[in-house]
Amino acid sequence: MEGVTITIELGEDAAVSAIWLTPAQPQATYVFAHGAGAGMAHKSMTAIAESLAARGIATLRYNFLYMERGSKRPDAPALAHKAVRAAVAKAHDLAPKLPLFAGGKSFGGRMTSQAQALQPLPDVRGLIFFGFPLHPAGKPSDERAAHLDDVAVPMLFVQGANDSLATVDLLKPVIKRLGTRATLALVEHADHSFHVPAKSGRKDAEVLAEICDTAASWVAQHD
Repeated sequence: MEGVTITIELGEDAAVSAIWLTPAQPQATYVFAHGAGAGMAHKSMTAIAESLAARGIATLRYNFLYMERGSKRPDAPALAHKAVRAAVAKAHDLAPKLPLFAGGKSFGGRMTSQAQALQPLPDVRGLIFFGFPLHPAGKPSDERAAHLDDVAVPMLFVQGANDSLATVDLLKPVIKRLGTRATLALVEHADHSFHVPAKSGRKDAEVLAEICDTAASWVAQHD
């Protein structure tokens, strides 16, 4: 399935690329932000988008400005939030009648939730995180989750049980604190990239299907 490349204007002569991928009869739209180290066209982003499309969910993948410009240093939060808002607005323009969700992988998910916490994203019904980065690797903390208290919409956390950026013992209390707004879906043996070791008896393709089944089922409950 081929996506359509489009441009999202950020103002002040700045713009980023995006990929709109939609099945023939979409049931919802997901605004899908990338992680810190890989852009919207990375194979993992493409695989998730194509898998979601097979489950009736259109996606709008987009680059943050630093990735668009070839830099390795992520944008400051305010600039990243601007890209999130612009992408959400573009997704609504592309499919105004579809239920709208937002989020992303790792850094992209966190920038989306920060934007939502500061000022609700228009028309967004819920947030989906594929590997929420609760803390840097080797530095367990839950400080990055503090802003989630200000997110009023439902949230789905799809997390690898062996994610080095989200220790389960720290993540579970965060989910409990958020109450009915938050749902945690732990993927056994998976790391932050949803890779599973061969000794687990699982394959990455099985994990991809699992995380996308989980996301599609959750979307259906909140559309």
